[in-house]
This record gives sequence, C-alpha cells and structure tokens, in this order.
Amino acid sequence: MKRITLLSATLLLCIGAAAQTPKNVKYSFTEASDLTLTGKLMPGTPNAYSRVDTLVYKGFTQGENYQVRLGAGMAVAFKTNSTVITVLTEYSPEGNKYETSSTTCTSYRGYDLYIKKDGKWLYAASGNARRTKPNENVLLIKDMDGSEHECLMYLPEYAEVYSVKVGIQDDAKIEALENPFRHRIVVHGSSFTQGVSTSRSGMAYPSQLGRRTGLQMINFGCAGNCKMQSYFCDVLCDVEADAFIFDAFSNPSAEIIEERLVGFIDRLIEAHPGTPLIFQETIYRERRNFNVENEKFEGAKNVMARKLFAQMKSTKEGKQKYKDVYLITTCATTPEHDTSVDGTHPDDHGYYLWSKSIEKQVVKILAKYGIR
Repeated sequence: MKRITLLSATLLLCIGAAAQTPKNVKYSFTEASDLTLTGKLMPGTPNAYSRVDTLVYKGFTQGENYQVRLGAGMAVAFKTNSTVITVLTEYSPEGNKYETSSTTCTSYRGYDLYIKKDGKWLYAASGNARRTKPNENVLLIKDMDGSEHECLMYLPEYAEVYSVKVGIQDDAKIEALENPFRHRIVVHGSSFTQGVSTSRSGMAYPSQLGRRTGLQMINFGCAGNCKMQSYFCDVLCDVEADAFIFDAFSNPSAEIIEERLVGFIDRLIEAHPGTPLIFQETIYRERRNFNVENEKFEGAKNVMARKLFAQMKSTKEGKQKYKDVYLITTCATTPEHDTSVDGTHPDDHGYYLWSKSIEKQVVKILAKYGIR
C-alpha cells in the first residue's frame, strides 16, 4: 500500500514538473480573428474586432461612432495544449485613453479567459496591459497541465483594438474551436447591456446568460445612447438574427419612449417578420431610494412601456401584428438594494441576478420558435 501511494505521489510530481511553464518561455502568436470570433454583430467590417462598419452606417454621433467600433461581448474561441496563455494587443489611440471610475481596467480594456470543465465554462484568468505600456505581452495564465483545453477569451468591453494576438509556448499547438454557442440572439441596449461597472469583460448580463444557456448572445450595447434612434434601427434591420432582446427603456425618458417605441418595433417587424422581439423593463436603479425626482423619472419609464404594450395588443389586429413582440420583467438587485456600484449600474452580482431574472422568460419564449 505504501509503495502504491509513493508511486502515485511520484507520478503526480512528474506530471507537475512536466507542465510547469519554463521561466524563459518562447512564444508563438496567432491573431484572434484567424481563430473563431463569437458574438460578432456584422461580418465584413474593416476592423475584424468592430461590431459595425461605420463607413457604411451613418448618423452616429462622434461618441456613438466610437462605441459601435468596440468589440464588447465578442470572444475568441480556441483550443490549445499550451501550459501558458498570453495576449498581445494593439489598441487604437482612443482605446488607450478611456478611463472610468466605476469600471475596472480589466473590464474596459482587458481580457477575461474561461476554460471548459465538465461541460461548463469556468473562469480561468483575466488581465490587461498597463496604460503606460499598452503593447506589452500580458500573461493570463501559466503552469497548466499541458493537456488540450477549450478556451473562450472575451475582448475588452470599452477599448477599440486593432490587433489581438493569442500567445502560447512555441512548441504547443492552437486551433480554432467551432463556435461553442448556438443561434444568433442580438441584445441591444444601454451601458447595462454593454457591461459598464463590471470587474471583468465577460461579466455583462448577456455574456453570463450565454455561458449558461449555450445561446450566442451578441452584445450591441452602447452606453448612454440606446434611445431607439433611427440609425441604430438601420443596423438592426440589416443584421442577421434569430431573435432580439432589447434593453431599450434604460436611456430614454418616458416621453421619448412614447414617441419612438411603436415606430421602432414596426420597422423591425417589417425587416424581420416572425422573429421574436423581446423587450425588457428597465431595472430598478438604487439612486431612486431617496431621490424623489429620480423615483418619478425612472418609474415613469416602466409605466409608459407597459401602457404602450397594452395599447399595441388591445385589438385583434394588434394582437396579430405584434404577436412576436414581448415585454418581460427584470431584477438586478437584492431586497436590501446593495448590488449597485454607483447608484445606477449593478456590480457583477447584480448583473448575475439580472441574467437569472430573465433566463426562464427568455428561454421559454425562444423555445416557441425552435430556438434552444
């Protein structure tokens, strides 16, 4: 018995020694766009890591033009037997300047690595280049066991990148992984959808929902600017999607919702007949707790949304025309209302609660359309 135990311990030590990453490891690099990009909104963009081709789609403000060129929600899927994974980034000039007080740099300009274990995506590592050294090779993880792993690495949430190179030890191999997600569910919304105030770039609620359900959630969040504008609708009408989820009531006032909602939906129905359009009520923002004006302003949004949905489906013709349009509820907080970072945006746990609050509702609706 002692001999067997000793032999087992020796084997474990040998495996550990073999898997240890060399101190002076030599790397080989592969451009992420040569692997598999998941969550990409539109193909054929001049920059592979952009969501929208702003040479084709016009009307955006300067800030919006930058936002739609970001890779928020996109991830690169690959498999490798390397014991070490690094990432080398070329940021755009704007991408190396952005700062925020409520979102960590690992989220807005860094990477979030997941590895599949027992059929589920498990957090593995995260990291980001320093603003003072934006082109450094960033170590994400080392000393893995040297067996082949399926990996999913989320791109920066709020930094435009021109090049993303995945680094492995030069005697290892890396291959594109077949897209691990099913269908194309486009999620359009505010900073909430984009993932502002997350600690890591894979923690926005669409990404969390995608990892749990296996459905490809394509993030088209644009912080502060999701107000059902006609030029955003131009993109949404042209995009290929099996379903849409909207966080459309967080940025606009009740008056703008009343002015734009029905026309926005009508255009989408015409462009995507028979496609489910799932609208979410905006979440409860904790800054409402003691601010009377905020309470009034925020409460009016959900009241208006419910009113308009009731009106749209109040007649036989309306029920038929809007049969594929849904309004669902959301929750991103606890009874104690302690999941907010800044009174507006949830923290990671709040986004988890949000994704859980809509999961059953979304899955049930999508199943009606054969989207599973």
